[in-house]
Amino acid sequence: MKVNAQSVNFVADTKLIDFIQKRMDKLELFYDKVIGSDVYLKVENTSAKENKIVEIKLLVPRDKLIVKKQCKSFEEAVDSACSSLERQLVKRKEKLRAKA
Repeated sequence: MKVNAQSVNFVADTKLIDFIQKRMDKLELFYDKVIGSDVYLKVENTSAKENKIVEIKLLVPRDKLIVKKQCKSFEEAVDSACSSLERQLVKRKEKLRAKA
């Protein structure tokens, strides 16, 4: 799957980009018609520890799934967002099966 990762106001290291790519590739196990995805990494300027924001736009035929998560680390936020996307993809697949 094509993953476009963009970090806003900082430079993401290759380990983080590789982690995101691997985690996003697992989504294809749940729904094989995924076209691509955009991942936005942001750091919020607050004193709170949960200042890492990950926003994922997943492109599927005729639709776009968007998930936004805020956590202590980018890895945790990506995991959380991908889990949420997995549930959405499973629901979508079940709906398509019910129509067919």
